[in-house]
Amino acid sequence: MSHTPSRIPEAVRRQAEEILSLTDAFCAKHLDGEYGELCRRLVAKLARKRPSPLARGDLRIWAGGAIYTVGAVNFLFDRNQRPHITADRLSELIQIPKSTLANKARTIRDALKIGPLDIEFCRREILERHPMAWMISVNGFLVDARTMPPEIQAEARRRGLIPDLSPSQP
Repeated sequence: MSHTPSRIPEAVRRQAEEILSLTDAFCAKHLDGEYGELCRRLVAKLARKRPSPLARGDLRIWAGGAIYTVGAVNFLFDRNQRPHITADRLSELIQIPKSTLANKARTIRDALKIGPLDIEFCRREILERHPMAWMISVNGFLVDARTMPPEIQAEARRRGLIPDLSPSQP
């Protein structure tokens, strides 16, 4: 988890690296590696926005907002999920007020157009059950790609239309 995602512009590379060191450490200690990778993906996407919002503001708050955003997409605050942490506990551990974290998460969701159960930031376990992650259009009809022949599934995966849940994925 110590590598900086590729394609981060030089202008915000230092900020992104600092944010990633914070999210990596938090996820390693309190969540797991998959959360760490999803936070890396989110921070890299923020860094590539023009202009990047990471160029301004407290980097600790950006890190907390990234964790909060990925957590919200994956039901981190639901006690029935594993891993689980409350928003209050997240705020306490990061030492940033919960309202500040929620506001930064809203800024991130708006900037990246992230909605509930956003396929790009879902954990593997959620993606496996996420019906919309598997829908593709075949001859104008929406079908579940998992019901299609393997060669069509492979092509859909290659085109990025459905998730690739092979063991090499985070």
